[in-house]
Amino acid sequence: MKKKVGEVSEEEKKEILTLFERKNGLTELARIMKADDVLYEKLVTDMGATSTKFQTWWDKTSQKYQWEMKESGNWEIDFETNTIYLVF
Repeated sequence: MKKKVGEVSEEEKKEILTLFERKNGLTELARIMKADDVLYEKLVTDMGATSTKFQTWWDKTSQKYQWEMKESGNWEIDFETNTIYLVF
């Protein structure tokens, strides 16, 4: 089930979109890179830092707007409309 819980500004949307695209790109790169590759450690470090920034954005923004939450749910954003949904 999906329920609209809010919206974000264009600037906030751009910030999470950048993190979302970076996170997805790093995940795809990790799928093709071997652990013994010279750049693997850098990739792992970057993935960790990006994931932390991604989660921090959700934590900070959800507190700012006081979005409804559920223990087994998570939020998602519609990048076209800047709408935030609670998915549960």
